[in-house]
Amino acid sequence: MLIKMWEKVNEKFKKYPARIRVAEKMIELGLSLNEDGKIYCGNLKISDKALATAADVDRRAIKSTIDVIKEDEDLYNLFSNIIPAGTLLKNIAKNLDLGVIEIEVGSESEGILARTTSLITEKGIGIRQAYAEDTELQQTPLLTIITEEPVKGDLINEFLKIEGVTRVSIY
Repeated sequence: MLIKMWEKVNEKFKKYPARIRVAEKMIELGLSLNEDGKIYCGNLKISDKALATAADVDRRAIKSTIDVIKEDEDLYNLFSNIIPAGTLLKNIAKNLDLGVIEIEVGSESEGILARTTSLITEKGIGIRQAYAEDTELQQTPLLTIITEEPVKGDLINEFLKIEGVTRVSIY
């Protein structure tokens, strides 16, 4: 279903790379299109200028992208129901004495989250947060796991044994 929707986005905007960048940025940042035709992050209205800067496009691309989305029921249902994912603790983990594990996932990703969390909990380490990028939308998706304490590097080899794991970073 997601692939079909993404194909529809690409089909609608294929002649307009700036519009594709706007749609991608909206999805990446969890920005939704509200009934008033404005872009929001949760209940915070995002200016066309701010989104244009983030997507590296002209402000006119924002308006034209919104117009196309509003005209297409499927696209409007998609973009009006996006919600922000919340705070990812990755960038502040060190300040909070938390651990960070980043696992790059290949095309075969089934069961990676379950296997990695099992390895972590077997070591008696609590998991504070887990965030997985969509394997259909990202070329090299990452699974990011924030742990209650820093994890020792000896787990890297265990993670690399999991089918579909291509790279592991612990910090």
